[in-house]
Amino acid sequence: MEYVQAPATISQANILCCTCGVPIPPNPANMCVACLRTQVDISEGIPKQVTVNFCKQCERYLQPPATWMSCALESRELLSLCLKKIKSSMTKVRLIDAGFLWTEPHSKRIKMKVTIQKEVMNGAILQQVFVVEFVIQYQMCDDCHRVEAKDFWKAVVQVRQKTTHKKTFYYLEQLILKHKLHQNALNIKEMNDGIDFYYSTKQHAQKMTDFLQCTVPCRSKTSQRLISHDIHSNTFNYKSTYSMEIVPVCKDNVICLSPKLAQSLGNMGQVCVCVRVTSTIHLIDPNTLQIAEVDGGTFWRNPFSSLCSPRQLEEFIVMDIDVLRNQKLGAGAGIRSNKHLLAELWVQKTAEMDGQQYHCRTYLGHLLNIGDLVQGYDFVNSNINDEHLNKMKPHTIPDVVLIKKCYDRNRRSKRRNWKLHEMERDREGMAPNDERQYEDFLEDLEEDEALRKNINIYRDASKIAVESDTDEEGAPRVSLAEMLEELSLTDATGEDGAEMMTE
Repeated sequence: MEYVQAPATISQANILCCTCGVPIPPNPANMCVACLRTQVDISEGIPKQVTVNFCKQCERYLQPPATWMSCALESRELLSLCLKKIKSSMTKVRLIDAGFLWTEPHSKRIKMKVTIQKEVMNGAILQQVFVVEFVIQYQMCDDCHRVEAKDFWKAVVQVRQKTTHKKTFYYLEQLILKHKLHQNALNIKEMNDGIDFYYSTKQHAQKMTDFLQCTVPCRSKTSQRLISHDIHSNTFNYKSTYSMEIVPVCKDNVICLSPKLAQSLGNMGQVCVCVRVTSTIHLIDPNTLQIAEVDGGTFWRNPFSSLCSPRQLEEFIVMDIDVLRNQKLGAGAGIRSNKHLLAELWVQKTAEMDGQQYHCRTYLGHLLNIGDLVQGYDFVNSNINDEHLNKMKPHTIPDVVLIKKCYDRNRRSKRRNWKLHEMERDREGMAPNDERQYEDFLEDLEEDEALRKNINIYRDASKIAVESDTDEEGAPRVSLAEMLEELSLTDATGEDGAEMMTE
């Protein structure tokens, strides 16, 4: 075994500080840290107290020259904003570290500990830690100032639809909530036939109009009104108005196409049913199951309207049903629906059980059986004034057009374990919402899986959990897999979080 002698450690000789005489390791300045700090202050010129402007109305901080930012306390965004306030005075030092010190939330003070380095005498590098205090000063931002001055908007988007039912508006509201486009609006006001969105900038209004044109079939008009004009700087102040008109067709409406449009859609029948309204109008022919989509441009070139209002829906009972399979279509026919089944029915009004029976065709053959209740429109006993319908031959006009199968509405409402969010809007001077129309929209979501894929559905914790997609009588339901959990304060801060936030 060989023993290897370890090399002798070379001890570094200390020197005496040239000022106080304390033994120290040698350094380029030949001074101890205490004496060096008395001679040089590397934080000189950096302000120890800075003012930060804060708007109490919208809770945003001012980032000069004119940008307002939403920052939480002790967040990375607020740290970046505070460092920019002292950045101009730190050009000759190097920033090593920065962090917040705890202060009372209501003290109007933000303390930040800053660590810097600088090369001083003869190349010696000195590091120093100091505290910068930021004083919060209240200042109202321009947006809030315009709100208080009652001159708060620069652009307004007026969304209108000339229909008696608000199904399209309920669907549009959920899309706006999902994409959070309502957050930029200064005010949302409900009108008789639509809703108005007020914005502080023209860019936010244009963003909303672009979203509407991609979401629902509509057409737009733009107008400007001159508010003021500065002749010296040649600047103009305008208020812009964007008028968006949505097609006057909703789900479950019966419409009559013009012969030219029906032929261009694959020789469809002129009398069709609207099964869905998304970015296009989805139509189905109840006699042949042909389906077609009509976009906004096609509609405005060949307009059509609903033949009957939802209030004219009547309840029928199925007396006899005969499913039609392998039906041949004519030349030039379009696409047929695979989700529906064509059937011939004999129906009778439930209000007139001793009355006559009506023969019709329907696309609901996959849902209906003898004895089922179904809603539809009675064309025989209705006075309909439509340009295209009046020109049709009488034998081509159906006696009854069936729309949807009837279920027990009270039972469906009680067992519905999900809910939707609503936008906060000004309803001053408006009549209360039609609960029946909103209930119809909720039922449409349960019956149409493709429609509810585009919106957020939240689980209602106060209702019983559902595992199946249908109930005892066969009514469709929303499955748990399609529901989202609603975020609450207790989820983010624990059991005591709500009490802490309300104190």
